[in-house]
Amino acid sequence: MGARSKIEWTDSTFNPWVGCTKVKRRKSPSACDYCYAEKWAKRSGQVEWGDHPRRRTTEAYWRNPVTWNGQAPSFQINNERRQRVFCASLADVFDNQVDPEWRSDLFNLIRACDQLDWQLLTKRPQNIRKMLPPDWGDGYPNVWFGTTAEDADAYRQRVPHLLKVPAAIHFVSYEPAIGPLGQLDIDGLYPDWLIIGGESGVRSDLIRLTDPQWVRDAIAECRRLGAAPFLKQWGTYKNNPNVVEQGCSEKQAMKIDPPENGKGGGKLDGQFWREFPTNAMLTLATAAKGRRAENGSERRTLYVGRTRAARRESWPLGEG
Repeated sequence: MGARSKIEWTDSTFNPWVGCTKVKRRKSPSACDYCYAEKWAKRSGQVEWGDHPRRRTTEAYWRNPVTWNGQAPSFQINNERRQRVFCASLADVFDNQVDPEWRSDLFNLIRACDQLDWQLLTKRPQNIRKMLPPDWGDGYPNVWFGTTAEDADAYRQRVPHLLKVPAAIHFVSYEPAIGPLGQLDIDGLYPDWLIIGGESGVRSDLIRLTDPQWVRDAIAECRRLGAAPFLKQWGTYKNNPNVVEQGCSEKQAMKIDPPENGKGGGKLDGQFWREFPTNAMLTLATAAKGRRAENGSERRTLYVGRTRAARRESWPLGEG
């Protein structure tokens, strides 16, 4: 829980409290089934997962974002952008078992630390609206709201709740990707950003695999709509396209797409797909309707339709 995160799509993590309850799905596997945060809790012994009290972190720890906010001018000069803070990696801000006063304190902190971009990811987007602070209005300009969607059913269930809440940025974490995602727009609305990743940190006989074509299709949807795709990692080399489609051994794939690119590698069709949304409106190059960006065989074609002006910032190739 430090100032510098190893998570590829953020800079820092902040956990106002620790603890959560898994979100179960009646007839389908859940992204929560092999929760990394639950494993961390068991190892640390600091909190019991599930229907048990959450543990608020210390006052000294809560001062970290205040420090980062004070250092924002230097960070922005060095990085040419604002610092991103993932809140909360070991909890859920919109967990209904959390003391409402804790959540109120968190939003007071977020409001005060206005030089940081706060990334709030939840599996309970249906709770967001009723748990917002009274002054939310059209949203705080430094808050990004996201939800997890592991397959198309989860996407169609959760994302409409997310997109109905005003926010500077809406994003979806398609991780672990355990089924195809399908069409991203719902009633004309869609997220600004799509994070994609295969399942990691799971025993090899339990892991749910990710089909590389699901990822291509999701990126094609981003291109069609003008959203920003971010392929974080494959999670395991059993998912890596060099193994799945090219017949490479996992050892060979590690040389082509090494672990420093992400767990299980991080490239698709020889390149990174790592883009960020940004609060500044940037104009995308507009492709002719129906034009295709070829990526190998016909099955691997990414169809690029006429895009809208989108909020997007590219991460240069070569950064892991």
